[in-house]
Amino acid sequence: MKRPILIHPDPRLRKVCTPVKDVSDALRKLSQDMLETMYDAPGIGLAAPQVGVMDRLIVLDCVKDEGATPRPIVMLNPEITAFSDEKSVYEEGCLSIPDQFADVTRPAEVEVRWLDLDGVEHKEGFGGLWATCVQHEIDHLDGKLFIDYLGAMKRQLITRRMQKLKRELARG
Repeated sequence: MKRPILIHPDPRLRKVCTPVKDVSDALRKLSQDMLETMYDAPGIGLAAPQVGVMDRLIVLDCVKDEGATPRPIVMLNPEITAFSDEKSVYEEGCLSIPDQFADVTRPAEVEVRWLDLDGVEHKEGFGGLWATCVQHEIDHLDGKLFIDYLGAMKRQLITRRMQKLKRELARG
């Protein structure tokens, strides 16, 4: 079931999320809903707080090539355990900040540890777009948005645009 995506500014997007204690059927359902919501948007990543759930859960799939096999990943309690000194710059966007994009500099490679939906621990290195995406989504779990990496003027401009969008959406 597709879920509504929260739009910035929303105080829930600024909260630090709670670690997942155990894997339940409700959590499995949430992860499937999040993947459906992400693909429908369309996006390449989604964090639980973006759908109003304050759990440390993210989903991502950075396979973008036509005809390529999708690689959906569900991460519970993801944690970056190592990152490269080398940096990369990607133009980032966010489903909670629609139609706004900006260059963000992040480590080019990261190693991430997480639990899957069976409670099995994984550790994997990510580079390129995958590295950027997983860092972006983990930031959401700590109440951080990609606009926090921008200068104050650009951040305020985007926030004002989102406030205007929310007013327009509320009017119908």
